Amino acid sequence: MLTIIGCGNLNRSDDAVGVIVAQRLQQFLAENPHPNVRVYDCGTGGMEVMFQARGSKQLIIIDASSTGSEPGAVFKVPGKELEALPEPSYNLHDFRWDNALAAGRKIFQNDFPQEVIVYLIEAANLDLGLELSPAIEHSANLVFAEVAAIIRQNF
Repeated sequence: MLTIIGCGNLNRSDDAVGVIVAQRLQQFLAENPHPNVRVYDCGTGGMEVMFQARGSKQLIIIDASSTGSEPGAVFKVPGKELEALPEPSYNLHDFRWDNALAAGRKIFQNDFPQEVIVYLIEAANLDLGLELSPAIEHSANLVFAEVAAIIRQNF
């Protein structure tokens, strides 16, 4: 089973890129069903990422990044490199997908994906807004095509 999770906030311009790619992949799967592939829009909920990933062999996460790199740059990173245990907090908003990777592996052990790939697309604009910047739209199309190819080839 492959689980694909898009993260981000649809109201914050380029931060929405992971959710938008996930929605496109959901449409792709509606037209090209693959019973061993699940796609979720987890928004900004790290806890939801942890529970949706449970039971999968492979996990792909798609999200925006803000590292100061060229807008639209795509980073494909092994999830193991991004795992981070959460800091003690009483606020679930502080529990992000990188925390979900570490906590999910610890809690669910063998029932959590061992193979995790994260696609990060460098944002140009994280202000309030409903549209992706042109460079981010282009990169979203590239990531969509790459993930759709993975689905076609392996599932």
